[in-house]
Amino acid sequence: MKKIVLVLFLLAVCVATGRTQESRQDVSLSGTALIPPFVASSTNVQVHSNAGYGALASYRFMLTPNSAIEANYGFTYDNTYRYVVGNTNVTKILTRTQEMSGAYVRSFTFRKWNPFVEAGPAGLIFLPVRNSGTTSIDAKQQTEIAGMYGAGFAYEISPSFDIRAEYRGLVSKVPNFGLGSGNTTQNLTTNKWFNLNEPVIGVAYHF
Repeated sequence: MKKIVLVLFLLAVCVATGRTQESRQDVSLSGTALIPPFVASSTNVQVHSNAGYGALASYRFMLTPNSAIEANYGFTYDNTYRYVVGNTNVTKILTRTQEMSGAYVRSFTFRKWNPFVEAGPAGLIFLPVRNSGTTSIDAKQQTEIAGMYGAGFAYEISPSFDIRAEYRGLVSKVPNFGLGSGNTTQNLTTNKWFNLNEPVIGVAYHF
């Protein structure tokens, strides 16, 4: 009887140990750069932008050993959108950008290297900053529906941690910050979509 109890106890310990070693979730914190492209439009508006820098927090839940769903929140500071209308009138808007996105992630395993691809829907909030970097007092917060896609790799540095690097693209309408055709003084509408480039590098913790 004692032997049976001992065997059952050892089996329970083995099962519990196996479950604790099976990581089905991870969280990551990354540094990012948000790089908008140059945009020229049919409405006689050109958009020039600089790179902004920020952070991205992500949560992944593994559905299988090679597929997961992911939720992201990102915040980028100090993008300046410079609108040139008719080659003469210039409007500058200093912007903070918030991102909320979800994605399906497909990963592959090659020893300690884990390449992955992902895609899903996103929402972007463009927030004008009221300081000397913004030359229009009429600029308003704008929310746009977007699509997110990306590809990268994770390198395992321990059973619980890996380094993660990725290129992410965010496809969205070019914001006009509420300065569209209904505005009596400025019309910054481009009627264009653009691809925001976002390189990402950070650390993930598995649990």
